Amino acid sequence: MSEWTLDRTFTSSSGEVRWAVLGPEQAPPVVLVHGTPFSSYVWRGVARALAQDHRVYVWDLPGYGASAQFEDQDVSLRAQAWVFTELLAHWGLPEPAVAAHDFGGCVALRAHLLHGARYRRLALVDPVALAPWGSPAYRLLGGHAEVFVELPAALHRALVTEYVSSASHPGLHPQVLERLVAPWCTETGQPAFYRQIAQNDQRFTDDIQHRYDELELPVLICWGTEDTWIPVARGHELAALIPGAGLRLVAGAGHLVQEDAPAELTAALAGFLRTHP
Repeated sequence: MSEWTLDRTFTSSSGEVRWAVLGPEQAPPVVLVHGTPFSSYVWRGVARALAQDHRVYVWDLPGYGASAQFEDQDVSLRAQAWVFTELLAHWGLPEPAVAAHDFGGCVALRAHLLHGARYRRLALVDPVALAPWGSPAYRLLGGHAEVFVELPAALHRALVTEYVSSASHPGLHPQVLERLVAPWCTETGQPAFYRQIAQNDQRFTDDIQHRYDELELPVLICWGTEDTWIPVARGHELAALIPGAGLRLVAGAGHLVQEDAPAELTAALAGFLRTHP
C-alpha cells in the first residue's frame, strides 16, 4: 500500500496530534476527519485526489493512529470536538470545508454547534449523529473495558481484526486491514482501543441532535447502501433533519466508504466542494 505519513505535530488539550497537509498553499482549504477505530489513513486516496484543487488537512484524533495514546487520556467525543476547534485555530482556518466520517461526524457537528467552529460547507460520510447508536458488541466492549484490556495479545489482535473487517462490505485488502489494526496492537494501543470505546456513548449526540435544524451551511450526506454498522435509513433520517441537506447513496459500499468506493466518494465530495453556495 502507498506510504502515508503525518509529518507535523500539534500539542492539544488531549495530547500530541499528528497531522499533515497536502495541495497548493493558496487553494481552498478542506479538512478531513476520520472516525473509530480508524485513522486518517482511510482518507489517503480521497485526500490525494482532492489535493489537486484544494489545500487538504488530515490528522489522527488523539488516541488514534499516530497520535498520542496514554493512560487516563480523555478521548471522548466531547474532548475530540475541543481538539478539532483548537486545530482549526492552530491552522488559521476560519471557515474551511470539512468532510467527516463516522465519529468524525459527531466531532465536526459538536465543534460547530457547541464551540463556534465555522465551516464553508460540511460533508458527513456515514456519520455517528443520531440516537440510538452503538451495536451490542460495542456496548459490551465499552461496558467491560477493564476485562478486555487483559486479553492475551493474540486474542486482542483477532478481535480488533474482525471488528475492523466488518466495516467493509466487499472486504479490505490485507495490507489495508493490517495498517488499520496495527496501532491498536502495541503496548499502549491495546488499552487505548478499549479506552476510546468506554469513554463514548450516546450522550454526545444527544447534546446536539435537537439542534440539527440550526445548521445554515451547505451539507452533503454520503452513505454506503450496505453499511451494517449504521443502516442507510439513518442517512435519510438525518437528511430530513438538516435544512437543504443533500443525500448521496453509494451503492455496494459498507461503512468504510473510503475503502469500498473511493472513486464514487471522491467524485461526490469534489462536486460538492465545487458547488457555490
